[in-house]
This record gives sequence, structure tokens and C-alpha cells, in this order.
Amino acid sequence: METVTLSHRDQAVLRAVAEGRCRLSGRCLLVDGVYCADQFAGRRLVAAGLITDGGTLTASAQHLLHAA
Repeated sequence: METVTLSHRDQAVLRAVAEGRCRLSGRCLLVDGVYCADQFAGRRLVAAGLITDGGTLTASAQHLLHAA
């Protein structure tokens, strides 16, 4: 089983997604209606299988957040 280590920034983004404060706009992530300063965060978390293309958390992301 692969171990995933999340940065504090990625944890914060995942918490914002869990709270319904984020959405994906094309390839960019908006948090509270503002583009995320980390322009690669959305793509990185989608590629890691932590956020769906619809902008919701996957079961893996929920597990990681509860473990953090």
C-alpha cells in the first residue's frame, strides 16, 4: 500500500473542499470564489485521486483528513 504525505497546504485545500468552499473551473481551483494561489493544487489533488473532477473529496481523501 502506498503512503501519501500531504503538505499543510494540501490538507487545508482538502478541508476547504470538504466544507463545500471549493470548485474546479477548468483546470483551476477556486476557493471561496477566488483562484487558489497554488495554481497546481487542484490538478495535483485530482491526479492523486483525492478530489473528483466534480470537485468533491474521494473516500481516500476523507480517510487521509481523518488520520491527519
